[in-house]
Amino acid sequence: MILTVADVLEADALAAFRRDAERLSWRDGRETAGKEARAVKRNEQADLSTPEGRRVRDALLAAVSSHPVVAAAARPRRFARLLLSRTGVGGGYGAHVDNALMGRGEARIRTDLSFTLFLSPPDAYDGGELTVYGTDGTQSFKPGAGDLVLYPSTELHEVAPVTRGVRMVCAGWIESLVPDGAQRAILFDLTNLRASMATSLPQGAGERLVLDKAIANLLRMWVRT
Repeated sequence: MILTVADVLEADALAAFRRDAERLSWRDGRETAGKEARAVKRNEQADLSTPEGRRVRDALLAAVSSHPVVAAAARPRRFARLLLSRTGVGGGYGAHVDNALMGRGEARIRTDLSFTLFLSPPDAYDGGELTVYGTDGTQSFKPGAGDLVLYPSTELHEVAPVTRGVRMVCAGWIESLVPDGAQRAILFDLTNLRASMATSLPQGAGERLVLDKAIANLLRMWVRT
């Protein structure tokens, strides 16, 4: 399942993040790429190890992890450390697959889902589309600032070369409580159905109770802790 989640960040928060990003130090993005990806990665990444960088990263993580659509679609167990990426003219990121494991020691996670949170408005740059080569076909994304694209980490993807302006995004990875993508999709559909029922049926209605039971029992079957 590939999903675009709108308005993960509102306009005021976006403006604040962009101001904070200008004060951060930036370095060659190849430093954080795997061996194969390093050859096709041409961007910059912010140093988020400083106090100001950690504050930016924590705020971005809070915005993503607290969004109800992200929570329902991804069923997050843990997040890898977020990256803040900046791509100027001539930069891009060729076709690659994300590392299956990220982090070290107790912080190591299995990457089930990847996401890109777009921080630049689409008219601020040309090119820079995120393209995912999924099992259901190829899809390209260049959504509005504050929107997030969530996609399986198992899929090949790339960022088209930027030909004008600067593209800034936050990238991250999720280890899900429900590793199987098909099972996550079923739970997501049922969760959306429950939200729809809440507007048309009273609390305590039999249909809502049965649906609650079904979701709870599927979680018992499928969650891996």
